[in-house]
Amino acid sequence: MTTLALAYPVIDPIAIQIGPLAIRWYALAYLTGLLLGWWYVRALARRTSESPTGEQVDDFLVWATLGVVLGGRLGYVLFYKPGYYLSNPLEIAQVWQGGMAFHGGVLGVLAAIWLFSRRHKLSFLRMADLVCAAAPIGLFFGRIANFINNELWGRPAPDVAWAMVFPGAGDVPRHPSQLYEAFLEGLVLFAVLFVLWRIPAIRARKGFIAGAFLAGYGLARFAVEFFREPDPFLGTLAAGLSMGQLLSLPMVLLGIAVMVASGRFRAAPDSAPANDKEREA
Repeated sequence: MTTLALAYPVIDPIAIQIGPLAIRWYALAYLTGLLLGWWYVRALARRTSESPTGEQVDDFLVWATLGVVLGGRLGYVLFYKPGYYLSNPLEIAQVWQGGMAFHGGVLGVLAAIWLFSRRHKLSFLRMADLVCAAAPIGLFFGRIANFINNELWGRPAPDVAWAMVFPGAGDVPRHPSQLYEAFLEGLVLFAVLFVLWRIPAIRARKGFIAGAFLAGYGLARFAVEFFREPDPFLGTLAAGLSMGQLLSLPMVLLGIAVMVASGRFRAAPDSAPANDKEREA
């Protein structure tokens, strides 16, 4: 049964270690995703109407980081192990022990966007469009980090030529579902949003890109969950669906609703200022 399996490329989860200081690939993935996302948002905002200035995008990077970490952690606590953390509340803050939920991270970042937009008197929907257009960058690197960390394996697939035997997951070849997610949630979703952004009629509908991201991610995650091993402490839930799928369905519905409603929120024509100082004048 294992003759079709590919060898799992065992990679040390620690990328760099200097004495007691260890820098993990997971941390580098988060950092890379945030920095590339920041650069991409800056590039999009420069020539898009009703967008934040370059300085405001710089400031938002801190808000986005807090939204991802706090929202991701609280989402994991509430969606996946509420009973455990209710009995062990001090462990909620121990993020280095693992346990982050993307759906919680989305809520955290949306809250950060809303608060930041109110503080700086920006359009919430336009800010959400910019951030969501860049979100697949972080998703791609995050899923690659999952693969390097040998976590979130796929379901058994003994007859699939590209299946892998993951250390700690038995001797049965499994789907490399982390790579499926990196491809669909990262590369494909980024490409779709990139194309949509380049269509002026769509870009003018504030909130459409954000809605497309929510619906696109929800569909991609729902599909990949059929190949991903359910969390052992939860298994499958209602109708044989996993927690990830149950959380993704509302995202799809919300995304569709936001895209439909975006026609009511039209942006001013795009401008092409020479630099950020001109935009702030």
